[in-house]
Amino acid sequence: MIFIGLGANLPSKRFGKPENTLQGIINHLDDSEIKVLSTARVYKSAPVPVSNDPWYFNTVIGIQTNLSPSQLMLRLLETEIKFGRKRSGVNAPRTIDLDLLDYNGLVINMSVENSGIGLNLPHPRMDKRAFVLLPLNDLDPNWCHPILKISIRKLIKNLDPKQNIVVLD
Repeated sequence: MIFIGLGANLPSKRFGKPENTLQGIINHLDDSEIKVLSTARVYKSAPVPVSNDPWYFNTVIGIQTNLSPSQLMLRLLETEIKFGRKRSGVNAPRTIDLDLLDYNGLVINMSVENSGIGLNLPHPRMDKRAFVLLPLNDLDPNWCHPILKISIRKLIKNLDPKQNIVVLD
């Protein structure tokens, strides 16, 4: 399965509230090239690292596509731009953030020089972030990290307990 993480903590012009943006992006991605198969619950989480920025709304989707990992990554970056993403710095607030988390268990480490985009699979740092692991667990409780060879249950158990996150109904 291919998993994409979605996050937003700023309103967008097109969809308004961040949680509405997530659903709008999911609808946009579900087209002839990408089939959205499953959507996790939405979680609200404090920024990582901790800051005074607004809390994030996060979810994960499971998809099917014939796009290569690089093509899919380009599509995600184009979608971010189309929906108002401004890159103003690392960990800065954003209208949308799309992360390619896992592509059928592939392990890829391509620098910007090789492809025009940076692509690392599985997504770096995902094993330390509740806002990725909890929604991913909703979709695939048997998922195992392709490099670390650790189950998602154990990764969740090992999370820093100071991460503030709640599931929304």
